[in-house]
Amino acid sequence: MYTQKQFRNENTAEVHDFIRHNGFGILVNHGDGQLFATHIPMMLSADGTRLTGHMSRGNKQARTFAQGAEVLAIFNGPHAYVSSSWYDHENVSTWNYVAVHVTGTARSVEGEELLQSLRELTAKYEKDSAKPMLVDHMSPEFLKREMAGVAAFEISITKIEATYKLSQNRDDANHAAIIHELEKRDDPGAHDVAARMKQNRPLE
Repeated sequence: MYTQKQFRNENTAEVHDFIRHNGFGILVNHGDGQLFATHIPMMLSADGTRLTGHMSRGNKQARTFAQGAEVLAIFNGPHAYVSSSWYDHENVSTWNYVAVHVTGTARSVEGEELLQSLRELTAKYEKDSAKPMLVDHMSPEFLKREMAGVAAFEISITKIEATYKLSQNRDDANHAAIIHELEKRDDPGAHDVAARMKQNRPLE
């Protein structure tokens, strides 16, 4: 991922936290002579060395995991257009955003590993439900049938790249002006970007 130095985030704990809160990503790889990309939720391990997830067994991308495929997982955060009309000088418009790329090697997961992966993913996203439907609440027959239809994977992470492009290259006056204009927009993404800009450089 191309990232200018001033926008690169090398705070490992912060980047891991971002992945955990933005786990619905895009898994990309090349296999069988073609490119694959699947939009799926993925989970980062507690030690930050692995990603796990699953997809439909009918997805041709799943077949490449048995080959030890090198994969790229893309996680997107908030983003917003920044108009050059907001500056106090002539410049170009741009886009502020947060994104993380994770590269690694995938392998297929079966049996008890598959079951544990499903348990963990379901528990994460069911935790705020009034009546959580956890894997262990499902009947054995239903669970066996559903597990037969999914292909799980584990990615051993080799590299993480994070871009937090939040107008770090602007002086305080223009930085504050961008935040002000973003907060005026009827756009949740713009508001989230403004909030991250404030965290990155608190206003006086």
